[in-house]
Amino acid sequence: MSTAAPGPLARLHQRLAHRIAHLSLRAELLTGILLPVTVLVVIHTVSLYHEASEAAGIAYDRTLLASAKAIGERLEVRAGAGGAQVAADVPYSALEAFEADNRSRMFFLVSGFDGEMVSGFEDLPRWDGRIPQRSVYAALVDFQDAEYRGMPVRMAVLLQPVAGQAGQGMATIQVAETLELRHTLARQILIGTLWRQAALVAVIALVVVWVVQHATRPVRRLSEEIARRAEDDLTPLATEEAPRELRPLVEATNAMMDRSARLLEHQKRFVRDAAHQLRTPLAVLKVQVQSARRGDTDSATALAEIEHTVDRATGLANQMLALAKVEQLRQQGQPPLADWEALVRDVALDLAALAAERDLDFSVETVPATVRGHEWALRELARNLLHNAIKCSAPGGMLAVTMHRDGHHAALTIADSGPGIAEPLRERLFRPFAAGPERGDLSGGSGLGLAICRDIVDSLGGTLVLDNRIRRSRITGLDATVRLPLARVTALSDAAEPGAVHHSLS
Repeated sequence: MSTAAPGPLARLHQRLAHRIAHLSLRAELLTGILLPVTVLVVIHTVSLYHEASEAAGIAYDRTLLASAKAIGERLEVRAGAGGAQVAADVPYSALEAFEADNRSRMFFLVSGFDGEMVSGFEDLPRWDGRIPQRSVYAALVDFQDAEYRGMPVRMAVLLQPVAGQAGQGMATIQVAETLELRHTLARQILIGTLWRQAALVAVIALVVVWVVQHATRPVRRLSEEIARRAEDDLTPLATEEAPRELRPLVEATNAMMDRSARLLEHQKRFVRDAAHQLRTPLAVLKVQVQSARRGDTDSATALAEIEHTVDRATGLANQMLALAKVEQLRQQGQPPLADWEALVRDVALDLAALAAERDLDFSVETVPATVRGHEWALRELARNLLHNAIKCSAPGGMLAVTMHRDGHHAALTIADSGPGIAEPLRERLFRPFAAGPERGDLSGGSGLGLAICRDIVDSLGGTLVLDNRIRRSRITGLDATVRLPLARVTALSDAAEPGAVHHSLS
């Protein structure tokens, strides 16, 4: 199906919209201020011109009326053959005083009681209008535009009562003036108005340009400061000198740079740790392969050693990838809702075989708990803590997983029967690759499990505490407690403890 090409107006609108969308802030402010001001000034100029022209027209109309009244004062009634007649003695000098200059000309016509010509220019167009019902003049006068001898004229018509001994009646006096002077005055008014308004627009434009230039200076200074920075410079921008309107932008930029700095630091640490930690198992693997080739050990023993090294390297790589994934999930914003109880129970069921191999008295007691977190992160948290507890527990010992609610939080406690934590190790226990022989047989691990757990708990707004369990001045095990904020209070909250589920494996 073919579509019709846009018309000229549509293309013009698209071009204007494209140009407006790509305007700078300064150009947008100037356009947004000067364009309405210019439109208002133009409207005001037109209105002022019309008002001035109208006022000038009224003044000239009054001059015409004064001329007509001057003629009316020289009218008288005389007796004639057909009765009373109007007589007029109007020398041209009577009108000369009302001429403003030599460019305009005045004409008059006096008509008698019956419309007969008394004096003046006989070919002047006769008046056929009506006297207005309401007038601002204290006279029976009407004004109209006409044409006389090919020239436009303005004409005043005055009905003048005339009385004498011979009779009385209403004479008609018409006084017309050519429009040269009115047009000249109109042009002068227009030019004067345009000059004044143009000067006003120029002053407003200069003031607006100065104000916009001054107001956008902090924006330009901020842009220049960011442009001068090195690629790896993520230090916060100064907010003290920024205007109040720019502070939210500066603070948001600082927050973004802080997140970028943390992410960059995490990536650097990940690359550094990966290069450092993977170098050793790869070197060991190379030595084992060379030893197997030389025949220093039998093939079965060599393959077992190689398999053990590969398993350790694989576990280390998986844990390092998990540590990187925690930071990635942290950057994704608010996590979804998750059923923490169900996830803990699934992980406990998956690791139950390992607990059975060590003949542990394994119990699980949980309550419903809905938290915000990614399922992978919650599974990894429970798996690392529980796997660590299984490895550290003495064969035939006790391993208990309990979950309860505490106000607005849910608490998961994994209690093992291992040797606990030595005090020198407690300070560095959650650092990557910090595990040592003080924590049971963790000496054979990578030291990343608890670091992953701490990062996960921190990303979910919770806490992780490791406490030695002491009875009769002797350490009987370790309690690892994770507290996470509940996402919402469920309908089962009132029956939390009665609804607990208990499983025991021995």
